[in-house]
Amino acid sequence: MKQLSEQPKVSLGRSTADRLRMAIGFEVIGLLLLIPIGSLILNKPASELGWLAVLMSLIATWWNYQFNQLFDRYYLSPRGRTYKTQSERIYHAIGFECGLLIAILPVTAWYLNITLWDALLLDLGFMLFYLVYGYFYHWMYDVVFPPKASST
Repeated sequence: MKQLSEQPKVSLGRSTADRLRMAIGFEVIGLLLLIPIGSLILNKPASELGWLAVLMSLIATWWNYQFNQLFDRYYLSPRGRTYKTQSERIYHAIGFECGLLIAILPVTAWYLNITLWDALLLDLGFMLFYLVYGYFYHWMYDVVFPPKASST
C-alpha cells in the first residue's frame, strides 16, 4: 500500500483567476439572494442588513479562497483527483460554514449591537442559507467550469 507521501501529485487546474472568479461569484450571487430575503425575515431595512452582509461577504470571500485552496491541496490532491464525491461536498460545505461562523460571529454582534447569543442565532440562519446555497453553487461551478487535472 502506498504511503500518502508516495501518491502522485496532481495539479488541480484552478488558477488564481479561476479561484477568485469562484469566490467573488459565490459572494455576489449570495448577496443578491440574501439581502432581500433577510430584510423581509428580520424586518430591517435592506440598507442596514446590506452593509452587514457586504462586510460579512468580504470576510467570506477571503475565507472561501483560503478554504478551497487548502481543501484542494490537502484533501483532493493527495488522493490524486480533482472531483469531490457527494459526501465530500457535504463535508466541504459544513467545514467552510463552521470556519466562517467563527470569524463572523463577533462582527455580527458588534455591528447590530446584539448579544453573542443573538448573533449566533442570526448567523446560524445565515449559515443554513449558505450551507444549502454553497453546496449547489460549488457543484454547478464545477459543472460549468470543470477543474482540469494534470499530473505533475
